[in-house]
Amino acid sequence: MLNSSLLQLGSALRAKTISSVELTQLYLDRINALNPALNAYITTNFESSLAQARAADTLLASDKAQPLTGIPIAQKDIFCAKGWRTTCGSRMLENFIAPYDAHVIEQFNNAGAVNLGKTNMDEFAMGSSNETSHFGAVKNPWDRNAVPGGSSGGAACAVAARLCAAATGTDTGGSIRQPAALCGISGIKPTYGTVSRYGMIAFASSLDQAGPMARGAEDLALMLNVMTGFDERDSTSLQRDKEDYARDLSKPLAGLRIGLPKEFFAEGLSQDVASCVNEAIAEYKKLGATIVDISLPNSRLAVPVYYVLAPAEASSNLSRYDGVRYGYRAPEYTDLADMYEKSRAQGFGAEVKRRIMIGTYVLSHGYYDAYYLQAQKIRRLIAQDFENAFKQCDVIMGPTSPSTAFDLGSKGDDPVQMYLSDIYTIAVNLAGLPGMSIPAGFGSNGRPVGLQIIGNYFKEAQMLNVAHQYQLATDHHGRAPQNIEL
Repeated sequence: MLNSSLLQLGSALRAKTISSVELTQLYLDRINALNPALNAYITTNFESSLAQARAADTLLASDKAQPLTGIPIAQKDIFCAKGWRTTCGSRMLENFIAPYDAHVIEQFNNAGAVNLGKTNMDEFAMGSSNETSHFGAVKNPWDRNAVPGGSSGGAACAVAARLCAAATGTDTGGSIRQPAALCGISGIKPTYGTVSRYGMIAFASSLDQAGPMARGAEDLALMLNVMTGFDERDSTSLQRDKEDYARDLSKPLAGLRIGLPKEFFAEGLSQDVASCVNEAIAEYKKLGATIVDISLPNSRLAVPVYYVLAPAEASSNLSRYDGVRYGYRAPEYTDLADMYEKSRAQGFGAEVKRRIMIGTYVLSHGYYDAYYLQAQKIRRLIAQDFENAFKQCDVIMGPTSPSTAFDLGSKGDDPVQMYLSDIYTIAVNLAGLPGMSIPAGFGSNGRPVGLQIIGNYFKEAQMLNVAHQYQLATDHHGRAPQNIEL
């Protein structure tokens, strides 16, 4: 069961070969056994999960089940879930119990899925290694000396280690795709606005987007079918008709034009990652695709632009954590201003403080035009580069990350090197485009390599088709870490 796809699990549940309670208990037992070493989950509530499973079994018995009814899903701890502790990986929200459900949680509840628990993450989604979490670093199940990537590292680890059937994540600058690549799973960030941000704790509002993480493209399609949809509570939610993201999975790839940006294959890309990506491109040629050389000239500016815009938005979004209404409050203070200062100083971690300070600086009088406004102009140029590229190709491919998973603690003293982990993913968020990562082999150290697929706006179904056809021809996505018991 642990290696079954969501489609296979759904079939088994409807055929009554296993109940949702039995399947949920199987995953809960694995969480009990393996989570202490991997640290993928922050919060579990076995009683609540099993109650949902029993309700799902009732639906299954009455033939009212949907495709994900009864299937155990992990939720990133950035989504508010009513009655569940929702921490965002921070001391600031360590004891916060959400009083309502995020839109994404509502969607899965309506689909009859089972919430297995809340997964670990970089604090307020700020990080690329899952080492900034107040609850400790997550370990990569392929090599526990390595990071799982971030910020959705707990979700990626849980999927790879078979601690859930699939998981939700969020992607602000690569936080679904990069950990998916480093943990050898699949993950997709849909077009900005297709998944509601209501109840998703904000980092950078113009960049944040929720998406699914699973082992294969077929599973991602089923997850997206549940997650997407208009939500009037989110002003950035797009009013579009619901679509079936699995509709094109079986289409052949003959005639597909794949764009390869020269900027993605330049200095900084490790040789073993480049080798795996080139082998994947060769496989696509066998499947009937043609290769087009393209350029994204402004992509080299994506990292500095991101680290102006994202901290600017974060400094505004995180101003609400002041120790007054909810969240951490310093135990001792002399007056209101002292309470603000001490609560924020003690409640936020070092990386969050760094980004708040950067964001406040670039928005300050005298620097707004020089930094923030200039970054917004370059953001438009980056989007135009993609617009021009898609006149020549259908999808864009390249590495997801410049290297395989790096060792725990190896980049903690060098924030810039950490930021460069997202060098290939950030431009996609700045443009609001959909992007995904799928497993494409293993590096020289045996750690997974991810292939990034970027599509035009609202082309998720096509991207999933491209990914699925590759996964039918290869077995990278079906591999499991050798050091976990199955």
